Amino acid sequence: MSSEKLVYKGKFIQVGEEEIDGLVWEKVYLNDGVIIYPITEEGKIFLIKEKRPHEDKAVRLKFVTGLIDKDEDDPLLTANRELQEEIGYQAGRLEILIHRKSSGTINNNIYQILATDLTPNKIPNPDGEETIVELLSFSIDEIIQMIYSGDLPWDQAALGIFKIKNFDLLR
Repeated sequence: MSSEKLVYKGKFIQVGEEEIDGLVWEKVYLNDGVIIYPITEEGKIFLIKEKRPHEDKAVRLKFVTGLIDKDEDDPLLTANRELQEEIGYQAGRLEILIHRKSSGTINNNIYQILATDLTPNKIPNPDGEETIVELLSFSIDEIIQMIYSGDLPWDQAALGIFKIKNFDLLR
């Protein structure tokens, strides 16, 4: 039985505190998420330009990403939903490339997913259709150059790109 007490609960974040051996440990619980690498028939990867008014850059270039809804228990289903919402495609084949589980102070799961056999199938974007400014596709080498130049961040999505490149997964 945990002695953790809930300090804050929002839509996407929960904060708890637990006293252990006289120390108070803070725990942040984030919704689990997906980062998706949609691969075109030409072996390119779709990225989107997306409006993000609450971030440092109001419009940013990013991979298809999303949060796993409370009623979704399969990250592959979430990945297909996010593809349909953000770029208007669904994948015939989805494969988990990397799974990172974080526990301790920050708690959540991130699934990085390869998406191939893409076919058009748009569903409404709950953030609004105007959120997606542009759909672009790049080769793996172009994306790596964007990471090196700072046009894309050195973050977890970059790790997936280097795994795709290193294991030659663009088939």
